[in-house]
Amino acid sequence: MSNQKLFNVAVVGATGAVGEQIIRLLEERNFPIKELKLLSSARSAGVKLTFKGEDVTVQEATPESFQGVDIALFSAGGDVTKALAPHAVKAGTICIDNTSAYRMDPETPLVVPEVNVEKINEHKGIIANPNCSTIQMVATLKPLYDRYGISRIIVSTYQAVSGAGAKAINEMLRQSKEVLEGNDANPDILPVGSLPVKHQIAFNAIPQIDKFLDNGFTNEEMKMILETKKIMGDESIEVTATCVRIPVVYGHSESVYVELKEDFDVEEVKTLLANAPGIVLVDNPAEQQYPLATDAAGKLETFVGRVRRDLSNPKALNMWIVSDNLLKGAAWNAVQIAEYIAIEQ
Repeated sequence: MSNQKLFNVAVVGATGAVGEQIIRLLEERNFPIKELKLLSSARSAGVKLTFKGEDVTVQEATPESFQGVDIALFSAGGDVTKALAPHAVKAGTICIDNTSAYRMDPETPLVVPEVNVEKINEHKGIIANPNCSTIQMVATLKPLYDRYGISRIIVSTYQAVSGAGAKAINEMLRQSKEVLEGNDANPDILPVGSLPVKHQIAFNAIPQIDKFLDNGFTNEEMKMILETKKIMGDESIEVTATCVRIPVVYGHSESVYVELKEDFDVEEVKTLLANAPGIVLVDNPAEQQYPLATDAAGKLETFVGRVRRDLSNPKALNMWIVSDNLLKGAAWNAVQIAEYIAIEQ
């Protein structure tokens, strides 16, 4: 490995929840780094983070930050990506973006390595990481799509508060304590920080993630619908989604109904899932074994269980999919893309 190429890597949004996971994964995976540059807003600049036992000072992200940077992993919000990524591309940097800024841009590959890794080579400087809830679903459905074809997907999500950031986690924990002590929950963040109405998340389920659009769906739901078609490379797949925030810290859960184009054997489906890259089958109802958010938290894989033929449509399946939204849903998917780039170069 002594002649392996080393890369100058930047992490934009280094002090955020996803940024911290990216840094940890780069260290654990022993990514071939020559120099690591940690970037953030001016507010967080000067903070010191540890990488491989050494302190690295976080710098303010500016258009000039990317000179000499080979790979930049962005997780600082769509506005930051739109402001800085074009400058990074001009400097010769390959950008892997965790925001929604470029996901539906026709020029930008939207990549889940288990599904469409070949799209990475089509990049023009920016590669988009899909929405967390989309990633775990398409990674699970890909082997079924390849074997049987898919005509329709109906998904309901049960999403962890960490998907809304550290403040949302703190709000849920604070509210839980308040409610248990008989006090008012006093919501001030969820479902959407910028909207005037707030709802209690403790001991509750909020059927709104992101803002509503004119069609009655939320932005989060439309992300799942549009991104699934783009990642699968098949506009004919009918997708509908209902996305719900629940009081879980880490790990999104999904109830998925999928209509296949061909007949299937349930045991063969389970074998396909068990053998799929990055997928772990946990499906033993007799022993009450099925995927749980508490088990998926902190793990890189996506877990699937409750696999069963639909009772009203013999060509349809129902299943339950769980994954850590900060890992496979964000940081790990981005690092996987970076690893592919490193190997290819």
